[in-house]
Order: sequence, then structure tokens, then C-alpha cells
Amino acid sequence: MRAGIRLDAAGVVALMDTRATIGVTGLATMGRNLARNIARHGHTVAVHNRTTSRMTSLVEQFGDEGAFVGAETLEAFVAAIEKPRAIIVMVKAGEPTDAVIDELVPLLDEGDIVVDAGNAHFADTLRREKALSDKGIYFVGMGVSGGEEGALNGPSIMVGGSDHAYERLAPVVESIAAQVEGTPCAAHLGPDAAGHFVKMVHNGIEYADMQLIAESFDLLRSVLGLEPAEIAEVFREWNGGDRESFLIEMTADVLAHTDAPTGTPFVDVVGDAAEQKGTGRWTVQNALDLGVPVTGIAEATFARSLSGHTSQREAVRETFADLTGHDPAERDVDRDGFVDDVRAALYASKIVAYAQGFDQLAAGSREHGWDLDLGEVATIWRGGCIIRARFLDRIREAYAEEPQLETLLTAPWFADAIRDGVAAWRRVVAVAAERGVPTPAFASSLAYFDALRRDRLPAALIQALRDNFGAHTYTRVDREGTFHTNWAGDRAEAQIG
Repeated sequence: MRAGIRLDAAGVVALMDTRATIGVTGLATMGRNLARNIARHGHTVAVHNRTTSRMTSLVEQFGDEGAFVGAETLEAFVAAIEKPRAIIVMVKAGEPTDAVIDELVPLLDEGDIVVDAGNAHFADTLRREKALSDKGIYFVGMGVSGGEEGALNGPSIMVGGSDHAYERLAPVVESIAAQVEGTPCAAHLGPDAAGHFVKMVHNGIEYADMQLIAESFDLLRSVLGLEPAEIAEVFREWNGGDRESFLIEMTADVLAHTDAPTGTPFVDVVGDAAEQKGTGRWTVQNALDLGVPVTGIAEATFARSLSGHTSQREAVRETFADLTGHDPAERDVDRDGFVDDVRAALYASKIVAYAQGFDQLAAGSREHGWDLDLGEVATIWRGGCIIRARFLDRIREAYAEEPQLETLLTAPWFADAIRDGVAAWRRVVAVAAERGVPTPAFASSLAYFDALRRDRLPAALIQALRDNFGAHTYTRVDREGTFHTNWAGDRAEAQIG
């Protein structure tokens, strides 16, 4: 017999009188690990899964880690949790989540709390929060980052919902989250969908971060001819000080790995069509709605899409086979100098990706009235999550010093980093273009930076063209108002507003 469970004669978990602090339904890998994490931290957790064998397997294998109350039915699961009930739903986003909520609601009482800890679109969270609020039930959208390992050993947790609901959840949530310098990487970020919105943008930044790392790998291999194991060592050297990050550490680990069956670098036997679950796409779509240029995130998302167009890639490759480009045998680029340049370009582009992501967080917060504390977001991303990195401390400090910061690019520490790296950044993008190495994230990030620093942009011509073909009007730099030129007639200018 293990703590918190009892097996009947058939070996099926039977409900005990023990009341659980919280419940988890949906015991695929993430839900399973989250439930184990909760139990490990001294909380009695009720567990349920549509397929009962997953529930029994969990408590049989890991019942000695803490107190579990297994339930074969949803009714028994709900009855096992102390009131007001708090139930975490860990199922596939979209219709499966709606289906579970629809089954749960008739079993709940006013004041109970339903927590969606999946990768939900924040718009779905807004809808669900409104629907359950009308029934007197609290709905919480909770972003959880860190993958399977994070769910088990300490994720970054982004909570949206009411203050009342968070008071009930905080003892569990803050105990199971990753800890950095004694601070839990979990926070109540704002009402309704604030948590899932922040998680969405986190994933968008993650897309950009991974694309920049992949482009760095490609440059070092294509331009310098380095082997994956050599590039792994380069990444290990880079992963220090303010440049330390989980993704850089993981990249070195992957590149150093050898495929056992073939004896070749593991990265060379992996297919090059990258998949995605949609959060990057959601980030870009929302950024367009908000009018926020997240160019690095967008290019990273489109790069994944392009990688999957294998038949197009093959057709273009065959059509332009005669365009061999630069002879890879010509090693006319200084190795050490180019490695340093790529490192600087990677860091500058990474700063742009985070700056764009935090711009989107600020814009979303204004749009939905969430009052996000951007420094707090940086704080809870320092541990547990996929994009955890040392320089998130710098972001936290920047917003502490200037809460209404216009852009991270102008914060002194980041501005100095850009100044130090911009010449290398330009050299890397130029070499990539000359050698035919695609670097959409590097190049778009540099273009974004250059566009922001220009005194005049060619958008003036675009405005004039829009007025010419569609009478969309324009503004002038020398006086107030809105104007239209009679392009088809005498070309006289009239003030419209």
C-alpha cells in the first residue's frame, strides 16, 4: 500500500476518504509529470484520466513519491477534492479541452476553480473564462513552460485569472515552480487570459531563439566547414556569462551526439522539415492584429513552414543546380574572426527577438487591460522555461529602472551590447548573402534595427502611392492635418482633416 491510494481486489485504484488539495485530469506525459511534481511537494493530488490504465499506472509506479488519490470516474475525481475545488486540466488544446470542461461543469459548485494548463490560444481562454464566470465558476489560464522535465522538476508558470482563484492556487503553484535565488518562477500576471498570452509570446520568442541558433550552426558549417562536434565546442565556449542560456547548452549537447547505428553526427540523420504546434503562428497573427512588428519571430515561423515544403525545395534545387555559388573549398574567411562575428550577431539578434516579444506583451496588455508587469515576466522566465537565460536578469533590471521603457534596445546595457556587435552583425549577414546561406532571422533582425534608427523611411513613398491609387490621404512633415492630392486632375492639394 502506497501513501494516498488503496487498491481493490482487482488491482484498480479505489477512492479513499482522503481529500485532495488539488486535482489533475489528463495524464499524458505533461499531466503525469505535473501531478508527480505536486505530490512530491507535499500536496495530496487527485488524478484522473479518461483511459483508466494511465491513472492506475501513475499511482502504481510513483505512489511512493507522495499522496495520490486515484479516481476511475470524473464524478469520483471531483468528489475527492476539497472545496472550493481546484482542478487542473492537462489535455490537448482546442476542442478536447472544451469537451473536458463541458463534462466537469455540471459536477462543480459555485466558487470551484478550473485551471487550463495546456497550450491554449489566449482567445479561447477569454471565451472560457467568460462562460464559466457566468456560472459562478472561476476559470484560470495557466501557461506552463519547461517541457516534460520542467513539469516534473520545476517549470515556469504564468497564471492568469482572478485574485481569488490565485490565492487558492498559490501554495501549490509556487511550491512546484522552478526556483531562482529563492524566488519561485511563478506569478499571477493578470486577469482572464493574461497567463496564456504571456505563454504564447514566450513560445514566439522561443521560435526566434531556436532559428537564430540554427542559422549560427549553418553558418559555421557552411562557411567554415566545421563539423558538428567542433561546433558543439564553439557553443559550449559561448555559453558563459550574460550569454548563458538553456537553449545554447542544449544545442551543444545535440551537436556533440553521435548516431549509434550509423556512427555519423546525429544532426545529420534528423529530417530537416521542422514541425510546429501553432504557438509561433498565433504569436505572429496576434502581432499583426496589434500592429507590432515581430519580424524575427515571424521569419522564424516562416522558416519552419518553408522547411516543410520539401517538394518545392526539391524543384527549386534542381532548377538552379547550376548556381553553385561560392566554392566551399575556398577558406578565405578567418576562422576565429568569423566565429566571434557569428557569436556577436547571434547575441544582437537575440536581443531584438526579446525586445520584439516584450513590445508585444506591452501592446497586448494595453489592448486587454491586463496591466502586465514586464519585469515580473522576465523574473519568472529566469528558470524552468525553455528560453531561460542569464540575460533575463538584465531585462528585469531594465524594466525596474524604467517601467515604461519604449524598447529594450534603448536600455543602456542592451544598447551597449548592440553597439559592440553591430559591425560583426553586418559582416555575418553580408557573408551569408554572398555564400548563399539563408539567414532570415539574422537579416530581418538587422533590418528591423536599421529601420528603427533611420531618420526617414521609404514609407513616405508608400503613403504617396496609396493616396495616388486609392485617395487614402497622407500627412505632411511641415504642417498639421490630413491631405489628398488630385492626382487624376490638376494635382491640387486639399486638406481633408
